[in-house]
Amino acid sequence: MERRLMIGLVLAALCGASTLAHARPPTVVNSPGYDRRLQESRSQLDGSATAAPVDVPVSKPKRSKKKPAK
Repeated sequence: MERRLMIGLVLAALCGASTLAHARPPTVVNSPGYDRRLQESRSQLDGSATAAPVDVPVSKPKRSKKKPAK
């Protein structure tokens, strides 16, 4: 009797886990407008990436003297 109960619980757990593995949120859909805008924005980024980067002077970190321990 206990063995059948254990087998039933294991099968129920496996079935429940397999249905959760394929779940998707309802917002995951193909959107031609979004895909087009995304492609346009990526092409704009690709064009701006070819510009020469500006060298910004880097300042050295200021070092302070350690305070004496009290």
